[in-house]
Amino acid sequence: MSDKKIVLLTGGSAGLGKATAELLMKRGYMVYSGSRRVTEAQSDPNSKGEIIPVQMDVTDAKSVEAAVTRVMEEQGRIDVLICNAGNGIAGSIEDTSEQEARFQMETNFFGTVNSIHAVAPVMRKQKFGKIITTSSVAGFIPIPYQGYYSASKAAVKILTQTLAIEMKQFGVQCCCVLPGDAKTDFTASRKFTQAAQSPESAYTDRMKKAVDTMAHDEQNGMEPIEISRAILNQIEKKKMSIVVVPGVSYKLISFIARIVPNRFMLFVVDKLYS
Repeated sequence: MSDKKIVLLTGGSAGLGKATAELLMKRGYMVYSGSRRVTEAQSDPNSKGEIIPVQMDVTDAKSVEAAVTRVMEEQGRIDVLICNAGNGIAGSIEDTSEQEARFQMETNFFGTVNSIHAVAPVMRKQKFGKIITTSSVAGFIPIPYQGYYSASKAAVKILTQTLAIEMKQFGVQCCCVLPGDAKTDFTASRKFTQAAQSPESAYTDRMKKAVDTMAHDEQNGMEPIEISRAILNQIEKKKMSIVVVPGVSYKLISFIARIVPNRFMLFVVDKLYS
């Protein structure tokens, strides 16, 4: 058993997850970094923090349960769960099949659900713990041609807020982090629906322009470490915020989106991506 704080992180092999795992390691945490692709174990000689790779596919409940069982057998507790695993699929609503829509929701939403289902009983019995989920600014600002991505992230936000109410009685805190555009491999790994790639699609031209704009914004966006620091800040706070939007500019966007008429917000988004 370790006296270090024990963190279970999903989606830890790349991007924001990798940056967060490494930052926590440097701060002395023991991070069980879950991913389908198992990476190398790491340790920091100064902080004595560690990254311990663990096989985990968040879309498979049994895989998640096995990872949680391993952590509990080795450490006897889980102090922090970070639900970070996610992916993106582009295409108009019409050009997205039910199967493709389910693919998007399986990782982003149900992957979070599977992780929470596996860890919540542990934290409830412990009478302590912190659960952090990764949503997106796209969870409150609808992104054209990434509608199912936006929907999945909106669902994560509401799920986390509801969980915060339900688990407060057991001493468990919940926080939803909503990053904006960030320089990660998310851009390169974005998938396109089959129909969206067809020249016969009525949406192809506008979809390509919109995705090009998204890709540009992402690759000129925040560094992952900035978002990781926001996550670390919440972990180390006595009382976590329930919703966190990293970055001054995105905090401002979040505020404006809440106060302007919905029709005007949709008008601006349409102009940005057309």
